[in-house]
Amino acid sequence: MKNIGTPLSSAALKVMVLGSGELGKEVIIALQRLGVETIAVDRYDYAPGQQVAHHARTITMSDPSALRELILKEKPDLVVPEIEAIATPVLQELETAGVVRVIPTARAARLTMDREGIRRLAAETLGLPTSPYQFCNSLEELQAAIEDGIGYPCVVKPVMSSSGKGQSKIDGPGDVKKAWDYAMAGGRVGHGRIIVEGFIDFDYEITQLTVRAIGVNGEIETQFCDPIGHVQVSGDYVESWQPHPMHPKALQRARDIAKAVTDNLGGQGLFGVELFVKGEQVWFSEVSPRPHDTGMVTMITQWQNEFELHARAILGLPVNTAIKSPGASAVIYGGVDAKALQFEGVADALSIPNTDIRLFGKPESFVKRRMGVALAFDADVDLARTKAKAAASKVKPRII
Repeated sequence: MKNIGTPLSSAALKVMVLGSGELGKEVIIALQRLGVETIAVDRYDYAPGQQVAHHARTITMSDPSALRELILKEKPDLVVPEIEAIATPVLQELETAGVVRVIPTARAARLTMDREGIRRLAAETLGLPTSPYQFCNSLEELQAAIEDGIGYPCVVKPVMSSSGKGQSKIDGPGDVKKAWDYAMAGGRVGHGRIIVEGFIDFDYEITQLTVRAIGVNGEIETQFCDPIGHVQVSGDYVESWQPHPMHPKALQRARDIAKAVTDNLGGQGLFGVELFVKGEQVWFSEVSPRPHDTGMVTMITQWQNEFELHARAILGLPVNTAIKSPGASAVIYGGVDAKALQFEGVADALSIPNTDIRLFGKPESFVKRRMGVALAFDADVDLARTKAKAAASKVKPRII
């Protein structure tokens, strides 16, 4: 790995982040604190990460020619995918040619950019427990899959989307077409293909943040953060907390599953592994080879948050996954469809003891677009959740 140099000089270590939303922004900040020169790439101008990076570039990242041209022009030392909608064959091509190193690997980026690749890896290659599933290319195939064995209730998701977009639960035959149409509207690429999953009667779901980083012996080691509990609405995270209490056997199984998946994907960095838990049973759901939205809670709970862990791991530096306090996060929504918002109630939110907020700086608001997050710590997660939700409720976007 090239040594860290001075940004904006010939000695700079350059990292290109593909996807510059709120998660990419925090990764960029963590990299800059370690002296890295950063290039923020997104599909629209003035994305949150572009506002803080050394360089901002706007392209359609799913366009192979545009992505190849940009990487060859900028010559980054590392390319860090932060979203799914990327022309991953180009990353594999350039990595194989020795042009650039992709985080964690180009293969991992390809497998995890859509739910089909990672589900087949987990269930069919690694033999990990998952919900029953089928992939469908049409409404008729979806109806047949449900009738032939998946059954009701079930969950439909586009093979590729972000933040729960296009995901819905089907309770009966009357919901099937609506779920199909919603999935088609929510998928970013790969239109026309979905995964339908049999519903698991789980007690709760967690995110197991898993870090592959260089250890004291110079070899890659796997470390785990405390489990993160979360609430989702229509597949979109609305609050999270850490640590989530778990039976010791369930925790060990969760970490065994997370290690099996991330060992296969390889490379260095932080992975967000989503799992369903019922008693001592654990099922694999999904994995992202990058910081996870539910993991924003670590900005107030851990000595090194998930973004700092990712930055350190990809640079070959030591990591510390220790928790410093129980805490929680709650989403601040836009509430309106508008541009150039102002936010009222920030002082009121921060007047609640042990709280903090992050406003992401997104240039356009939608009713259900995540525009910020409230954070809180306390002696236990229940107190922290109450404070985080109260702080989030006080921040009100206003059209000017």
